[in-house]
Amino acid sequence: MIEQCRADELGEGYRDDIAGVLAHGFAEDFAFFSPDPARVAAAFAHMLILERFYVTLVDGQPAAVASLTTGEQECFAPVAAELRAHLGAIHGSISYQIVRSQFLGAYPEPSPDLAEIGFVTTAPGFQRRGLARALMQHLVIDTGFQRFVLRDIKDTNQAALQLYRGLGFREYERRPVRFARRAGFHEYLSLRLESDGVGDS
Repeated sequence: MIEQCRADELGEGYRDDIAGVLAHGFAEDFAFFSPDPARVAAAFAHMLILERFYVTLVDGQPAAVASLTTGEQECFAPVAAELRAHLGAIHGSISYQIVRSQFLGAYPEPSPDLAEIGFVTTAPGFQRRGLARALMQHLVIDTGFQRFVLRDIKDTNQAALQLYRGLGFREYERRPVRFARRAGFHEYLSLRLESDGVGDS
């Protein structure tokens, strides 16, 4: 059975599993913190604000996740001591600063009818089953907002861009990345959707 729900409705017992989906789904992006997704998950679990995440469950197991925030809301609340405990004193302190600078920061033009979607990913064992699309459709149709933004998608992440464009999201901004050759991509793309539903293309 496949269903979508808000993470806090599942309860604290699911926190580690949700962190695991994020850590494995973004393993390449989170490699700075640790090349071991399990260690990243353990380090990140404490900072998830569960009411800001939505989950696709497959037979009761978290398989895809995404964050949904509005106004000045954040989806993470990092604690330096927790990151140091899992990543070491120096690396944990650096990681705390990176999380604060890269993961925090609300959309600069808030509006009551607008929500930002972020950290959309599917656990490796559940990919190519349409679960991320189903979760995105749930967010767009069932959460009560009329406008949505997705910020800073890598220009090389064609699978995600194809998904979002297929749901009707359109690009509104490109931001070049510094040291593109080292980073492995050239630009961040931001997209938005302003409609009452999702596209079928």
